[in-house]
Amino acid sequence: MNGLSRRELMGAGLALAAMVPATAKADLRHAASAVSPTDQDYWREVAGQYDVTDEVIQLENGNWGIMARPVLEAYGRHLATVNRRNSFYSRRELVPDLMRIRARVAANLGCDPAEIAFTRGATESLLGLIGGYNRLRPGDTVLYADLDYDSMQSAMVWLKQRRGVEVATLALPQPATYQNVIDAYEQALAANPHTKLMLLTHVSHRTGLVLPVSEIIAIARSRGVDVIVDSAHAWGQLDFKLSDLNADFVGLTCQKWIGSPMGVGVMYIRRDRITDIDAPMGIESGPANDAFSRVHTGTSDYAAYLTVSEALDFHEKIGAAAKEVRLRHLRDRWAEPLRGFGKLEILTPSDPRLTCAITSFRLSGQTSLAENKALSRLLLERFNIFTVERDGVASGACVRVTPSVFTNESDVDKLVEALKALA
Repeated sequence: MNGLSRRELMGAGLALAAMVPATAKADLRHAASAVSPTDQDYWREVAGQYDVTDEVIQLENGNWGIMARPVLEAYGRHLATVNRRNSFYSRRELVPDLMRIRARVAANLGCDPAEIAFTRGATESLLGLIGGYNRLRPGDTVLYADLDYDSMQSAMVWLKQRRGVEVATLALPQPATYQNVIDAYEQALAANPHTKLMLLTHVSHRTGLVLPVSEIIAIARSRGVDVIVDSAHAWGQLDFKLSDLNADFVGLTCQKWIGSPMGVGVMYIRRDRITDIDAPMGIESGPANDAFSRVHTGTSDYAAYLTVSEALDFHEKIGAAAKEVRLRHLRDRWAEPLRGFGKLEILTPSDPRLTCAITSFRLSGQTSLAENKALSRLLLERFNIFTVERDGVASGACVRVTPSVFTNESDVDKLVEALKALA
């Protein structure tokens, strides 16, 4: 992870693993959960903490999250400190600081600090889990779905080349329901009885579909199948703890919905499963009961890691429950009135168990990437609304809309009027 001795890092991690700061976060979360998603004064105050471009109506917030002003200011301070104090800081104080922040992250996720390690993003976390998973044998099968992230799909195919396994895929139902999604995974596992490893995306970056992760994992586990969960878009957008997922291996990121600087991810490995993930090349030997022994990033952006604390401060002040409800309110404000309108197809169902901020649409019959890229461009050029086209959905390409906590209802209303004109 850095130029420090891995042994020093691991030793500090063990010494500080139980450190969970005593704070009033539970009270803040409780207070925030009472905030109405339509309380305009409150959400205007939240939006006032962000410096958002005035060039466009920004409805593409799924790439990464804008840092709130207090977080951006903290990042500047940390960057100046690291730059000024240099190795005098990194070789004496950095590791204890990182371990305190790790304990803070673990408290938010509801897990043991030794079960998580910092990475440079969810992609690095998930590739480390997929590539390091050591229980596959030639002839086994690995399984992924059309809504999984592109790099993770490629990693599962890589396992065929490097581990001699077979690769199976499934297309999730469209339209989706809570039960038919569960049924799709159960049927895919039944059709591929040699499956040993499955990829599962908590929130799809393509359509925003929220999967019933715990139920699907229970089915997989009953068949002896391990599951690696991609929670990159879930943490900070949905109100959950890792224990709610019942997962053994999870990749997450801080730079999307938690609102940290870019370049900070989290790898989670349940403590009794750490030895099922191989240590990467180049790592010094370390205790097998700490997830940090399964990550080696080299020198990273120390200031970004240090700023995770302030990002969590801001996130928890609003509250995960309040954010989830607000984001779903903004999504419902455009997606539900337009469901079935003209030629519009809303790809994500109305069931709140399956929705979040992200939702995608297309015009009926327009399923190519080129057509949806043109549609996204038309929204920008004609209405000044910025969205993004997405490919890879089995039923065809689409346009993704992603509001954030700083999004005004009036901006969502402009999207409604624009889509009515286009449909």
